[in-house]
Parts: sequence; structure tokens; C-alpha cells
Amino acid sequence: MAADLYGEMQLEANPPAKHRPRDYLHGVLVTAIAALAAAWLADHYAVPLVLMGLLIGLALSFLSQDKRTHAGLDLMSQTALRVGIVLVGARITADQLIDLGPLPFALLAAIMIAVIAITVATARLFRQDRHAALLAGGATAICGASAALALYSLIGDKRVDQARFTLTLVGITVASALAMTLYPVLAAQLGLSDAQAGFLIGASIHDVAQAIGGGFSFSAPAGEVATIVKLTRVALLAPMLMLVGLWLARSDDSKDGAAAGKTRIPLRLPWFILGFLGVAAINSLVALPQPVTAGAATAAQALLLLAIVATAMKARLHLLLDQGWRSFAPIIVATVTSFLLSLGAALLL
Repeated sequence: MAADLYGEMQLEANPPAKHRPRDYLHGVLVTAIAALAAAWLADHYAVPLVLMGLLIGLALSFLSQDKRTHAGLDLMSQTALRVGIVLVGARITADQLIDLGPLPFALLAAIMIAVIAITVATARLFRQDRHAALLAGGATAICGASAALALYSLIGDKRVDQARFTLTLVGITVASALAMTLYPVLAAQLGLSDAQAGFLIGASIHDVAQAIGGGFSFSAPAGEVATIVKLTRVALLAPMLMLVGLWLARSDDSKDGAAAGKTRIPLRLPWFILGFLGVAAINSLVALPQPVTAGAATAAQALLLLAIVATAMKARLHLLLDQGWRSFAPIIVATVTSFLLSLGAALLL
């Protein structure tokens, strides 16, 4: 039986039909406390928030052995994630896509598709599973940890286990932090203009905040370009998820021996993708007040942090430590491919 396209990442093997509110209490409380600790440490020691959330979650992973935490951790890693993705749509407007222009937009879309395709195609060279490579390539191509979480909700833990998913989150977070430090320096050494450097940084750094920070560390004009390019990548999250869902459906049908030429492609989209598109459409048609968009951005960041912490807490450290160096190969391939293609596209502009 193929894994559910919108599969759940559940600790509970046989969850009850309906939970009581108090069933969620233990898992929600430990996740919230860990997330607050991560936010405080990231703010005071200038550490990437996602990385700190991952490390604290992994350190507290022993708590997931207590069955009382299962319902709450499942809620935080699923529902909080999906609501957070919906709120990310508040960052997106149609004007951003128009301001980018047709050529940079086409180059950006081509880079994203190429990064995912090359990462999946080279997975066999390192004896890696194509679904794990898809997760790494998609997260790198789109928007880092939030894209990895969204992709994992499609791929499911029957295709990529929890340990491998957590390892991917750690890898892309570290790669993004390194890129924020190195790419502005490389852009300066290569003599790129503000527009070229902004495109390179916005098109290749995974995390939104780090892409914008890297752009402004080069120059203010480069930071503005990097912001538009990076938010355009975020806007392409929903179309990319739809393409991934279609690819997974086709591959499952082929594996199950479905009749050739009669592949069934599901037309139903998960509610969080529809919500993402709906919020982005509203934000494009109506000038939402700045406090509303700022509040939605803050809420999205908080919910995604809760999802990351809960996911790390659900990981089994002994399985994580069993992963060899080759497990990082798809992340390295995706990161290098993204940088080189983005650099080539920047030189064309």
C-alpha cells in the first residue's frame, strides 16, 4: 500500500478517534517551553533560530518516550506547521512577481526545477533514496526548513524516516547559515553589481531571513533585490508542492503496477496549500494593514519554530547517529548546484 500523499508524522501508532483537550497538554507545553528557550538563546547569542530550535528539540528527544507527550507533539508537528505555511502567504503579493520581471522570474523557476532534478538524479551515485534527495533538493531550492516541513507532509514518514528528515533539517540549516556568511564575500570578490549580487544571494540562500540578511550585508540595493527574489521563491512553494504531489502520485501508480497510460493524478490539494494561495491572493488584491502582515509573519515564524522543535523532539537520536556521511550528499549537491546556477543566471542579468 503506497504511503499517503499527505501522510502524517505521528508518534501514536493507533491514535484514538478523538482526543480530549488535556491529552495535548504535556506535548504542547514541553514544545512551547523548548521553543521559547530557543528564541531567547537565538536572540541573545546571534544563532540562527531554526538551528537552535533543532538542537534543543534533539536534546529533549527523550521526552517523546513518554506517551503523554505523543498527542501534543503530533499536533505541534502537523497542525502548527500547516497553519504556519498558510500564514507565510501573507508575505506574498502579485506585485513582487511583477517587480521581478519576466526574465529573472523564468531563470528563478528554471533554477529551482534544475536543483531538484539534479539532486534526485545524482542520489544513486551516493546510494541515497530518491525521496530523501527530493526532500533535500526541494528544501534547498525553495525556502529551507519551512519547505522541508511542507514537503515532508507530502512525502510522509513511510518514504523518509523521522531520523533522516531531522538530519536533512540540520543539514540545510547549517548550509544556509554558512551561505549567509560566504556568499556576500564571494559576490564581492567576483565583482558583481548590486543587482547581480542580490539575485545570487536571494536565489541561492535557503532561509528567508538569512537570504535577506546576506543581501543587505552586501549593500542596501542588493538587499532589496535579494528580498524580492527570495519572496518570489517562497511564492513558488505552492506550485512546487503541487508538482511534487503529482510526481509522487505517478511514481506510486507505476510501482503498484497500474495500467500503463492510465495513471491517476489526484486533483485534491491539501488545505494548507489552498490556504497559502488564498492568503497570498487576498494580500495581492487588498492592501492589508502593516500590523496585520507583520503579525501574520511573526505568527508564521512562531508556528514553524514550534513545528521544528516538535519534529526534532520526535526524532530517535540513535537512528540519527546511525546515518553515514553520505546522508549529507544530497544537501551538498543541492547547495552547490543552487549556487552555481544562481551565479550563472546573475551574470546574464
